[in-house]
Amino acid sequence: MGPEILIAIGTLVVGGLIGWFTGNKTSNTKLEEAKKLQDLEMQKSRVETQKMLDEANSKAKKIVEKAERKNEQIKQKKINEAREKFNKMKSEFGEQKAQHKIDLKDREVEVVKRENEVKQKESTFQSKIDKLKNRESEIEGKEAEVKSVRENLDKQLKVIAKKKEELDRANEQRIQELEKVAGLSEADAKREILEAVKAKSETDAMAIIKESVEAAKATANKEAKKIVIQSIQRMCAEYTIENTVSVFNLDSDELKGQIIGREGRNIRALEAATGAEIVVDDTPEAIVISSFDPIRREVCRLSLKRLVADGRIHPARIEEVVAKTKKQLDEQIREIGERTVIELDIHGLHPHMVKQVGRMRFRSSYGQNLLKHSIETANLCAVMAAELGLTPKQVKLCKRAGLLHDVGKVAEEDTELSHAIHGMGTCEKYKEHPAVCNAVGAHHDEIEMNNIISPIVQACDAISGARPGARREILESYLKRIGELEELAMAHDGVQKAYAMQAGRELRVIVESEKVTDQYADDLSFMISKKIEDEMQYPGQVKVTVIREKRAISFAR
Repeated sequence: MGPEILIAIGTLVVGGLIGWFTGNKTSNTKLEEAKKLQDLEMQKSRVETQKMLDEANSKAKKIVEKAERKNEQIKQKKINEAREKFNKMKSEFGEQKAQHKIDLKDREVEVVKRENEVKQKESTFQSKIDKLKNRESEIEGKEAEVKSVRENLDKQLKVIAKKKEELDRANEQRIQELEKVAGLSEADAKREILEAVKAKSETDAMAIIKESVEAAKATANKEAKKIVIQSIQRMCAEYTIENTVSVFNLDSDELKGQIIGREGRNIRALEAATGAEIVVDDTPEAIVISSFDPIRREVCRLSLKRLVADGRIHPARIEEVVAKTKKQLDEQIREIGERTVIELDIHGLHPHMVKQVGRMRFRSSYGQNLLKHSIETANLCAVMAAELGLTPKQVKLCKRAGLLHDVGKVAEEDTELSHAIHGMGTCEKYKEHPAVCNAVGAHHDEIEMNNIISPIVQACDAISGARPGARREILESYLKRIGELEELAMAHDGVQKAYAMQAGRELRVIVESEKVTDQYADDLSFMISKKIEDEMQYPGQVKVTVIREKRAISFAR
């Protein structure tokens, strides 16, 4: 290493040492100045703090002085208020004391008055006690009299008992003597007398019953006829009945072949889809539709009408048309039920019951359309209930029961119950009023009636079914009813012949004059009429005429 380099290094080291010493001196000087400034600031803050303390002390003294003055004022005010209150209470106490003295004087006067009243009551009470003592003495005297009278009565009773024993012995002796003379014992005589009295009482009872029934008929029958006639007069029903159509008319006989189809496929498909039987015979331009169910028959008729109008008749098309027709008929049934319910102003009927009402349109009873019969019965029930003076609520229930009384005839499921009982069950299922349910179940006397609505529905049902032209009666049932009437009359003793006349509305009974008296003839007509009422069902009334004739014939030669 050369001398130049060494000189340069030495120069650098010397320069660094000089710079270090110089910087150290400068920093010490700055520190001293900072300390001086800090001391000055501390002195200033001490002076300011001392001033603030002096000001706070002066303010505190002022606040304390002010609070003491205010406290003194409040104290003085409270003392004055206490003095005023004391003076007021003192004056009130003085007034109360004076009033108390006055009350004491009044009480003393009242006490004296009460004492006088008590003395008067005591004197009155003493007088009553004296009277009671006098009455006791009188009662004792009367008791002694009663005792003596009782002793006399006992003696008389003993005498009477002895005489009764003597009379009983004498009566027994007389009875024994009479039995010997008459040849009858006492029991036999009693039996004969009872039988005679019984026969007489039965005859008298029959006469009384007949008279009471005739008297009741004279009044009740008149009023009942009046109400029924007024109800019928206020109703305007159709005279002719509606028959269910079961014949489908064709434009030409050529359509029969299309309806039958190849090898009968079309007609078999139609019968299977509708459940009705289709009869294609030699009747010109007509096809007979046969089914026990009128709704099935109607579905078949409407389906045939659509198929014939469309012209496309094959099994697939038949199934499609029948399905649409059933759906359309269900909607039509529902609309018929809703329209009927609205027309009759019946509210709150269950949708299923509304549908059942619509199904009545396609049912008939003895040729009478079931829906028209139910509507007619409902209107008659409302009119009759109003004539009888029932409440508006009962009138509405009568109309409701009249509409639903035959709802069991349109049951969708098969049942062994009668239509009345089944209809009652349906009404109960869909929460109908108990009175309506009873009226539906009792309109053929299958259950007991428990309200006023049930006999009204039964009467109106009979009126609607018995009016002229309402129903067709099957010949067999008509002949059976006529025969039962005649047999019922012939079952009585003394009847020679019986004839049912005027379609069973009159029964003439000819009796043997030797066996039947005039009185028994009257009783016989009454007994036959009661038996007809109890054992038979019939529309309207049956007149029973008993004829007893005695002919005396002789010849002049």
